Amino acid sequence: MSDFHRSLSELRRILQFRDRDRICCYGVSVTQSHVLDAIAVKGELSLNDVAAQLYVDKSTASRSVKVLEEKGLIRRRRDAGDARAIVLELTAAGQKVQEKIEEECKDEERQLLNGFDPAARRAITEFVRRLTAAASCGVETTGGSCCRID
Repeated sequence: MSDFHRSLSELRRILQFRDRDRICCYGVSVTQSHVLDAIAVKGELSLNDVAAQLYVDKSTASRSVKVLEEKGLIRRRRDAGDARAIVLELTAAGQKVQEKIEEECKDEERQLLNGFDPAARRAITEFVRRLTAAASCGVETTGGSCCRID
């Protein structure tokens, strides 16, 4: 497991810095790009849903949402099903930025997988999907806690 841990840690660092370096070109932070992506995938989300999707507390999600609103990339509106509830949605500009970031990341991922045959690419995709599902089971969706006291 030590080799797996080291390999996964290195991959995580590489992807973090790749994302930071690539995404900043679009005038948003990595966290803000995750907000855009979460809303793009779901169509619209409440602030609580954004926080849960990003595994952060509501105040962290709120700060990112506020900046994205100020930039004109997302907007708040009343939920059609519950007039008391507010949902967040992408503006046309937000959709455009999110699509550009996603396409650039997909291009790089295609290049990364280019040296693998189709069966290996499918196996890698399935492995990452299962690993993500297993890892997400242990993560708090309310912002979590930085330490555990036994």
